[in-house]
Amino acid sequence: MNTLHDLHRPLGNLGIYVSPIGLGSVKLGRDQGVKYPNGFTIPDDNEAQMLLKQARDLGINLIDTAPAYGRSEERLGPLLRGQRQDWVIVSKVGEEFEAGQSSHDFSAAHTRLSVERSLKRLETDFIDLVLVHSDGNDLHVLNDCDVYQTLAELKHEGKIRGFGFSGKTVEGGMLALREGDCAMVTYNLNEQGEKPVLDYAAAHGKGILIKKALASGHVCLGPGVDPVQASFELLFAHPGVTGAIVGTINPLHLAHNVATAAKVIRHHN
Repeated sequence: MNTLHDLHRPLGNLGIYVSPIGLGSVKLGRDQGVKYPNGFTIPDDNEAQMLLKQARDLGINLIDTAPAYGRSEERLGPLLRGQRQDWVIVSKVGEEFEAGQSSHDFSAAHTRLSVERSLKRLETDFIDLVLVHSDGNDLHVLNDCDVYQTLAELKHEGKIRGFGFSGKTVEGGMLALREGDCAMVTYNLNEQGEKPVLDYAAAHGKGILIKKALASGHVCLGPGVDPVQASFELLFAHPGVTGAIVGTINPLHLAHNVATAAKVIRHHN
């Protein structure tokens, strides 16, 4: 079986089941200031629709977006019309991307405004998971800003089902998991410094989504070694990993990623 339909797993203790591969959607909305080895063209609506259908057919139900991904959210709203029940939507708060520049705002007012705007853009009355898009000052954002408390309130109000943190430090990831539901962590063949966050999540039943799982396409291995398989062997060997967000817009890459993940996970099971 080369699909993920029967391999969905719990996202922490939220009662939400997600595919082990999630579709990252930065390339649906933004082509400036992105760190990929090769340039790309933002897909048109028809191409995007086909990519989403392919992902769904392969058993992917997890999609990752953010206000900082340019037009990603506002495109996904219409593209996912009539399919809301088929998708677990992850979005973010805290980072804005305007005119080629990123800026950050972790205040209560901005957090609430951002989530309300995402609900409108995505044409939904709830978002499954909202993560804080950290600027790297993880402990400052968590300890001194109102963003996490505001997300807890929005969860209580039913506007989001869960919340968490996409950070850059071990300390931030651990603190974020104590109060929140999920952390998004960089973990790949080149970078494993945040592994203690995965260990903590495994021990406490929290969710972990991996960003840069394939090292944003930069990984180099010996001849004859499939970098996708080597990456997924590393990730899915760890009991703390819920899923990996992979931001491809290439249908062949998507099919290969899913088939490889399915094979690796079945082997581990």
